[in-house]
Amino acid sequence: MAASVEELEKRLTALRAQWRESRRAGDKTVSARIRKELREVEEAWEAALDEEETQEGEPAVAPPRPPAEQQQPIGQSSHGAIPVREQVYQSLTVLGAPASPKLISAVYEAFFSEPLVATKLASLRRDEERSFTAQGYSRPYYICAALNHDRLTAARGLLAVSVWPLERRLIASLSPRADFLRHAIGAAEQIQRLGDAGHPPTDAAWRLLRRFALTIPGAYSEDTRPDPARVLSAAHTEAAVHQAEGDRERTEAARRAREQLSDVQQLFGARELHNALRSAGGFL
Repeated sequence: MAASVEELEKRLTALRAQWRESRRAGDKTVSARIRKELREVEEAWEAALDEEETQEGEPAVAPPRPPAEQQQPIGQSSHGAIPVREQVYQSLTVLGAPASPKLISAVYEAFFSEPLVATKLASLRRDEERSFTAQGYSRPYYICAALNHDRLTAARGLLAVSVWPLERRLIASLSPRADFLRHAIGAAEQIQRLGDAGHPPTDAAWRLLRRFALTIPGAYSEDTRPDPARVLSAAHTEAAVHQAEGDRERTEAARRAREQLSDVQQLFGARELHNALRSAGGFL
């Protein structure tokens, strides 16, 4: 029988406490094992939460949407359809770190007025790479890849923005958690901006923030809506624990990338060995 959301949240809390203890003790082997289990439990928690929300069901008739000027975040145009690459850019700008198409789509639904279908993102990175290869830096930004810090290849299923520092686009051993915290910070800050500008955040925005807050120690209470300021404080506190080691790994990887990779590869990743061999007529 699959574990419930509540059981998984308790397990996450216990694992984080064990991870911090192993870090203090300097036991890297145990720390790595716990971190791996943390990622697995976080994935199980995401799946359980998705299933729970599906079982709750959707209303038969969608509630009326508020006027367009209330839905739009600061600076968004209401004239005409927005290209998919611009939608992705807006979502990633809110998140501030590499993210999956599913999360990018959820963020756009939460904070912007038009839907973003995640399946439309499947070929976007390849299209952007072809455009950059042909035209170079002719556009103000490109939707590019996050890079694995060890092989400097494109990280599977993650998108980033070309104008971000290379260090931010690298995925190191602590990056999944560090980027998750950055995502939570971005969502909380966007909700605060909307409130300050007199645009009430949507229910989808509050649900998104709640999903972040539930797995950050000290970020969530039993209130109907999470407190953005509390989420920000808790996320910054935990992020500080990971920062030194994460910065070291990313800085070293960025140095290697700048020395070894072309401009195209720094944005879209080094070629996988088996692809390079195939293109060269070699054999695996």
